[in-house]
Amino acid sequence: MGILHLINTCSHLQNASKARLGLTSIPSNKFNLNFVLALHREGFISSVTRAGPTPPDPAAVLTGTHIDEVVTTANVASRRLWLGLKYWNNEPVMRKLKMYSKPSRIVRMPLEDLEKVARGFPVGMVKGLTLGECLFLSTDRGIIEVREALAKKIGGQVLCVVS
Repeated sequence: MGILHLINTCSHLQNASKARLGLTSIPSNKFNLNFVLALHREGFISSVTRAGPTPPDPAAVLTGTHIDEVVTTANVASRRLWLGLKYWNNEPVMRKLKMYSKPSRIVRMPLEDLEKVARGFPVGMVKGLTLGECLFLSTDRGIIEVREALAKKIGGQVLCVVS
């Protein structure tokens, strides 16, 4: 089910960026959380906050005084991840999110193929990276970007490319 949630998340983030939203929310689950934290590490989104069905106070989030509610079995289904989207010169930082893996076709790549893709050469159905693109992988060490995977010398499941 993780891939299906990620497909919906990528579609939602692409639509929210095109609509020029400053703050958007996605369902809170482990796979979505790991993915948006990877996006945050790479600089595609400005903030990640776990809150309820209503958005958190922006001033509290910026100052770091926002306190998360205690998650119980009664309210776990209503938890959301609130994401701050980034824009540069009135253009979204996150323009395109393209999924490679889907539930009916899982795309895995060994280290040798990832090196080729990172240098800009296509391998199979995965196109080579160009300037400003990041390829995200699901590995045994979490969801990481391809350059980080090359540094750690691990391959994994190709999730999506973000530009």
